[in-house]
Amino acid sequence: MSFRVILKPSANKELVALPQKIQSQVANALLKLGENPHPPGSLRMKGRSGYRVRSGDYRILYAIEDSAVIILAIGHRREIYR
Repeated sequence: MSFRVILKPSANKELVALPQKIQSQVANALLKLGENPHPPGSLRMKGRSGYRVRSGDYRILYAIEDSAVIILAIGHRREIYR
């Protein structure tokens, strides 16, 4: 079963602001989330709802609703949780 990947407008802005090489790396991770919303290495977040997955030094925060993966935020590991 495949899931639709939906980016919130704020997450889309964060994705577009990344360097091109990082954009393609994160986009690849987003496609994999559409195939499997619980890939190896994904963790349930503490202190807030949703999950996170690593993509190099960047993190993708997301939630799963019905048959969709909602991307909440994309950012560098030192800034994403603030």
